[in-house]
Amino acid sequence: MLDSIFRVISRIPGALMIVPLFFGAIINTFIPSILGIGSFTTALFRDGTAVLIGIFFLAVGSQISLKTAAPSLEKGLVLLIAKFSVAAIVGLSVAFFAPNGELWGLLPLAIIAAMSNSNGSLYSALMQQFGSKTDKGAISVLSINDGPFLTMIALGVAGVAQFPVTALFAAIFPMILGFVLGNFSSIARSFLAPGQSLIIPFVAFAIGASIDFSVLLTSGLAGIVLGLVTVVLSGGFAILGVHLWHRARRTPKPARNIISGIAESAVAGNAIATPAAISAIDPSFSVIQGEATAQIAAAVVVTAFITPFLVAFVSRWQVKRGITKEAEDAYFDERGDGRVELGSVVDVSRSSSHGAS
Repeated sequence: MLDSIFRVISRIPGALMIVPLFFGAIINTFIPSILGIGSFTTALFRDGTAVLIGIFFLAVGSQISLKTAAPSLEKGLVLLIAKFSVAAIVGLSVAFFAPNGELWGLLPLAIIAAMSNSNGSLYSALMQQFGSKTDKGAISVLSINDGPFLTMIALGVAGVAQFPVTALFAAIFPMILGFVLGNFSSIARSFLAPGQSLIIPFVAFAIGASIDFSVLLTSGLAGIVLGLVTVVLSGGFAILGVHLWHRARRTPKPARNIISGIAESAVAGNAIATPAAISAIDPSFSVIQGEATAQIAAAVVVTAFITPFLVAFVSRWQVKRGITKEAEDAYFDERGDGRVELGSVVDVSRSSSHGAS
C-alpha cells in the first residue's frame, strides 16, 4: 500500500524535495503545535535545518574532485554576480525613478533583499537530484549572498557594515572538510556519498516547517508579484550568466548545462530577516520594515513551490536537446590537460538521454 503511494509521488517533478516541503508548510500553517512537542521530534522536523544542511554540505563536498573545483568556483561566482546585478539594477531603478519610490506596491528594500538572496538549502537539494558536480560545488561561493550583506552594499550602507568573514567561513567549512576527506580518502568519499540523497527529504520538511501560507494574505498581491518577478528576472539572468560562461569556456554543446541558473531563482527564508538587519543599521528604514518583511515572506513561499517545478521542466527540456549533467561532469572530469574529446561527451549525452526516456 505504502509502496504504491511512494511510486505515485515519485512521478511528481522534484518529488523528493517538493512533497516533504509542502507537508511541512501545511503542518506549520494549520497545526504548528505538533512540531513543537519537543525532544527529537522538534529537533529533527522543525529545528534541524542547520544541522541537516551542514551534514549535506559535508557529503556534497566529499564528491567534488580536484578537477571540478575550479569550474565550481567559477560557476558560483557567475551565479552570484548575475543575481546581485539584476537585484541592484531593478531595486535601485525603482527607488530612483518610480513614483514615490515604489512599483506596484513593491519596496526597493524588499526587491533587493529577495532577488539577491537565494535559497541555498533548496538549491543544494535540487542540485543533488538534477545538477552536475559543478552545480553542487557552486554553493561554496553562493553562500556569500546568504544574509543582508549584499543588500547593504546595494542600498549604500556598506560603509557601516562589516563583511562577515567568520560567518561565511563557518557556512562553507563543512563543504571544505568534505572536499578534503573525499579527495584524500576513497573510503571517506564512498562512506559520505549516500548522505546527499538520504538527507534531502528531511531538509525539505524542515524548510517547509518554517513556511506559513498565511503570509500570502498579509502581504497582499505585492509579495506574490515579487516572488514571480524574482523567478523570471533573477532566474533569467542567472541562466544567461551560466550560458555565457559555458560559451566563454568553449564547453561542448552537450555539456552546456544551465540548470543551476533556474535553481537560483528561489528566495531564501533568511531573507525575511534582512529588513530588520538593515533597520538596525539605518533607522530610517524602520518605517517600511514591516511591509518589506511581509513582501519578502510571500516571495519565499511563492518561489519555494515554483522553482522545483521549473528545475524539473528545464532538466527535461535539456535532456530532449541532448544536454545533460552527465555530459558536463564527463567534460570537466576528463579535461585534466585542458582538452577533452567531444565524441566522448556526446556519447555520455546520448546514453543519458536514452536512459531518461
